[in-house]
Amino acid sequence: MKGNRILLVEDDKLQAKITREYLESAGYEVILADNGKTAIKSVKTGSVDLVILDLILPDMNGNEVCRWLKLNEDTRGIPIIMLTAKGSTMDKVQGLHAGADDYLLKPYNETELNARIYASLRTKALQDELREKNRQLEEVLSKVEVLASTDPLTGLYNRRHFEKIMEIEFAKTIRYNSPISCIMVDVDHFKKINDTYGHRTGDIVLKEVTRIIQDCIRKVDTAARWGGEEFVALLPRTGKEQAFYAASRIWESIAGYPFPTIETQITVSIGIASVPDPSIDSAEKLIDASDIAMYRAKTLGRNRIETAS
Repeated sequence: MKGNRILLVEDDKLQAKITREYLESAGYEVILADNGKTAIKSVKTGSVDLVILDLILPDMNGNEVCRWLKLNEDTRGIPIIMLTAKGSTMDKVQGLHAGADDYLLKPYNETELNARIYASLRTKALQDELREKNRQLEEVLSKVEVLASTDPLTGLYNRRHFEKIMEIEFAKTIRYNSPISCIMVDVDHFKKINDTYGHRTGDIVLKEVTRIIQDCIRKVDTAARWGGEEFVALLPRTGKEQAFYAASRIWESIAGYPFPTIETQITVSIGIASVPDPSIDSAEKLIDASDIAMYRAKTLGRNRIETAS
């Protein structure tokens, strides 16, 4: 525990000098404060590992200082050892209620003080280690969650996660009687692109199509990779006419984009389905209707937009 920074809050200059010399001889770095306000400022502006706090201070009660430090998010983890000449049970209870981690009566034995400091710092170190492990675990779980919900190539949501979002948004549509639209996008002749230019180029095409789709929809909309060269976008509170405008932006942007290392023009076939529609009463039917419309676009010659009938 040597090298830890200890804030010693003591208004008795002689006692402060004696305690400081002892702690420094034990290998600690000591910061002095002779009143409560200075103590709080020292903790707020400096890195402190432990506070030795006198109960009786010239400007404010040590319990008030302790309570302030324990209520503050940035300082609540710092252990506090309360020092006092008052040894009644009530005094100890008040100090512990204020948040003190330990209580030591004056006059105190320096060896005992050092032992209590060591115990408090050891507990803090274990708590810090536990917090760090919890943080690392949360970080890992967050990464796992991202991996489980996103497509590794494009970074879009995958099909499974999109279906979850779809169910939630469709339920809102039914509850609030608001429109919703689904756009299905398929890259035309994608197998030919892979066969002619290679799968690496095919991956570049999919990434660029992803970027274009995201640029053409709103932040409140949700895009996902449906599978292979198929993409899907969900547009909440959007009717058929507005969805057609969004689909047209996607269609025109892709058709006019100069994809690198590809000599031929890349086009897409798009299908749109919207609610309200008497034949669509579930999220699954909305997706199916947009999928059917997209396949009709491909059947009719590709490079076009079709809406669900």
